[in-house]
Amino acid sequence: MKVRDILKAKGGQCETIHPEATIKEAMDRIMEKKIGALPVMKDKNLVGIITERDIFRLIYKHREDLREIFDNKVADVMTTHLIIGVPDDDMEAVEALMTNNRFRHLPILDGKKLAGIVSIGDVVKMEAKNLKIENRYLQDYIVGKYPG
Repeated sequence: MKVRDILKAKGGQCETIHPEATIKEAMDRIMEKKIGALPVMKDKNLVGIITERDIFRLIYKHREDLREIFDNKVADVMTTHLIIGVPDDDMEAVEALMTNNRFRHLPILDGKKLAGIVSIGDVVKMEAKNLKIENRYLQDYIVGKYPG
């Protein structure tokens, strides 16, 4: 199974945000779309990613006066040292990459173009689907549904 299979199943839609957007705008989009991360795009280039965790850390830092956080820019909070994937990556490699580096959202680039984003939830869902299919074939084999 390849990353491109997950992107195809997701429909290729990917919400993004500009680095000059405010944290409030990022929070609104994350909550409205029920997603955990936004790739940060400037001039059609991926320049970072902002996640729920990034925002949570900012809230914790400014816990005495939460109003301070809303006007901060995404650029001030986003993660800029990115690990990225490509559509031809194997899902096992992506899962290991995410697990070993302790992150939950992987931007996928096709050349320099953002192809989408894969979450750990996407990986788990695809693995569960593959296990169901494998289980069915094994059960069919055990009960003798295959000639031979």
